Amino acid sequence: MTTPYHGQRVALLVDTANMYHSAKSLYGGRLDYRRLLEFASRGRHLVRAIAFVVRTEDVDITPFLDALQAVGYETRVKTLKRRVDGSTRGDWDVGIALTAAALADRVDVVSLVSGDGDFVELVDHLAPRGVRVEVCAFEDSVSTELRARAQAWFPLPRDLILETRG
Repeated sequence: MTTPYHGQRVALLVDTANMYHSAKSLYGGRLDYRRLLEFASRGRHLVRAIAFVVRTEDVDITPFLDALQAVGYETRVKTLKRRVDGSTRGDWDVGIALTAAALADRVDVVSLVSGDGDFVELVDHLAPRGVRVEVCAFEDSVSTELRARAQAWFPLPRDLILETRG
């Protein structure tokens, strides 16, 4: 498949927690990560595909990690932290931003798969360095500001959703 941006080097960075919650709440399903690779890379040279995963202590995510790795993702895993007051904290926002910044001199495009508005500053950091930031997310769960600031916005189509089994 030839694209207007054929030859670009792409890094795909996936906020799996954001995608999990969006796919589940909007469609009652889960994202097809194999097809996401094809969708986000758009026939360009995929330099890195990294899925950032948050793990809870009581759930075995080994099958999910194995499935991601089997279709070509590197995985980064962080354990959800429980605070004394019972609340939890565990996101990859800083880790995703640092990874994108570290890859900036090796890629032409960062394809960010997240609708989280916290990434607006990342877009603002990468753009003056000549890195095109593309946001891929579900239309009903993407930050308006992130969508507007990215150099490209690609709504994830419904056919990237796998139905959740029983």
